[in-house]
Amino acid sequence: MRRGLTLVVILPGLLFLVLGLRWLVDPASAAPSLGLTLETGFGLSSQVADLSAFFLVAGLSILIAVVTRGRTWYYPPAMLLLIAATGRLIAWLVHGAAFVPQTIAFEVVVAVLLLTASRYLPERD
Repeated sequence: MRRGLTLVVILPGLLFLVLGLRWLVDPASAAPSLGLTLETGFGLSSQVADLSAFFLVAGLSILIAVVTRGRTWYYPPAMLLLIAATGRLIAWLVHGAAFVPQTIAFEVVVAVLLLTASRYLPERD
């Protein structure tokens, strides 16, 4: 079970790492994959900085958690994903944004997976 859970946890870690690198290397192709229009000037700077940071921190934290078997590394990406899902709900309820249940579900499922992994995979705190 540990090996299977480890492999399943590595997948979103790699996905987030690739997404973060795409934002640094080719933001023009990364933006549409998230339903975004690429901005210019200060907006472009914010998109590249914030989105690459989000995905790189999530991906690297997951991979560090798996390699070091340290429990605490699972919490930052789980928090990022749950806060993002909450933000999507607030954007829909308060600001008239599109409701995107598939994205919210992905974020919540991966966060639950990470919290589960934090319980069963680490050999140390």
